[in-house]
Amino acid sequence: MTPADQQDEFGIIAKYFAPLTGGVGETFSLTDDAAILDVPPGQQLVMTKDMLVAGVHFFADDAPDLIARKLLRVNVSDLAAMGATPLGYLLGFGPTLGRDVAWIERFASGLALDQQEFGMSLLGGDSIVVPHDMTFSITAFGLVPQGKSLTRSGTKAGDTIYVTGTIGDGAVGLAAVQNKIADRDGYLAGRYYLPQPRVSVGERLHGVARAALDVSDGLVADLHHMAVASGVLIRVDANDIPLSGAVRRLLKDQKISLETIVTGGDDYELVFAAPPGTEQFIAQIAKETGVAINRIGYCAAGEGVEFAGPDGQLMDFAQTGYNHFR
Repeated sequence: MTPADQQDEFGIIAKYFAPLTGGVGETFSLTDDAAILDVPPGQQLVMTKDMLVAGVHFFADDAPDLIARKLLRVNVSDLAAMGATPLGYLLGFGPTLGRDVAWIERFASGLALDQQEFGMSLLGGDSIVVPHDMTFSITAFGLVPQGKSLTRSGTKAGDTIYVTGTIGDGAVGLAAVQNKIADRDGYLAGRYYLPQPRVSVGERLHGVARAALDVSDGLVADLHHMAVASGVLIRVDANDIPLSGAVRRLLKDQKISLETIVTGGDDYELVFAAPPGTEQFIAQIAKETGVAINRIGYCAAGEGVEFAGPDGQLMDFAQTGYNHFR
C-alpha cells in the first residue's frame, strides 16, 4: 500500500474524513478555514478535549479503528458527565510516517461507526504527520438545557455517592492486553479498548444529581476531585464497589489488588452525588437505561476522601490515580 505521507493531504481529507461531516453545522465538506455551528435556543454548548498518545494511552500496533473509537468515546464520556447530549467534534489527526491509506481508512471507519452510535458528526480539525508517537485529539461538543449542566462542585454533606456500571475493568483490561493476566473471553480487553460512555444516564441526571464526573483517572482520584470542588468529605466502602465477574474472580484469586481496581482508571463510568429523596428517581434511571447504578458512599462535613477497606479499616494508597505529570 502507498504510505499516507506520500499521498496528497487534501485528497485524504476529501476521501476519508469529509464523508464524516454533514450531520450538524456548516462544515463546507472540510474545504474552508472553519465551520459554523448554531446553538438552539434554550441550550448551552458544552465543550471538552482529550488527547491520546501512542505509548501512553494506546499501543502503536493497536487496530486503528479501535484507537479512533476510544478517542471519540473518552470525549463523549466527558460530555455525559456534564449531562450533555453529544453533537459534534473537531479532530486532531497525527499518524506517524509510513502509515498507509488502508490504516487511515480503518481509523475513519471507526469514527464513522461510533458517530452513528452517539449521534455526532465531524465538524473539522487538522491533520499532520509526526516522526514518532502517534498523537490524536478530539474537541467534542454537546448540548445541555440552559442552566442544567452537571459539574464536580455542588454536592453537600448528607448526599449519597453513586457509580454506574462496574469499576476496575479498564485497568485490569490493560493488564490483560499486556498478557499479565488471563482473559479467555476477551471481556476485559474489550472494556479497555472500548469504554462505554454513559450518555443515557447523564442526560437523565438533570435535577437529580448535585455533582458528577466520569471515572478516568481512577475512582479514588476522581472522587477526590469532587470532594475538593465541593468542599466535603467523601466516604466510600470497598464492599459496595460494583465489580464485574471477571474482576471479582481475579481479586478473589489474588491476581490483582483492590488498589489497582480503584486507582487504575480508564473506567469511564459516571460517579455522581445525589441528595436524600432521589433514590426512586435513580432506580428509574437505571431501569430506563439498562445501566446498573450502585450506591458506594456518602458525603459528610470535612475534606478529602476516606476509603474503607473490606475489613472496615481506612486504606492508604501509594497513588490515588493516574497523573500525567508524575
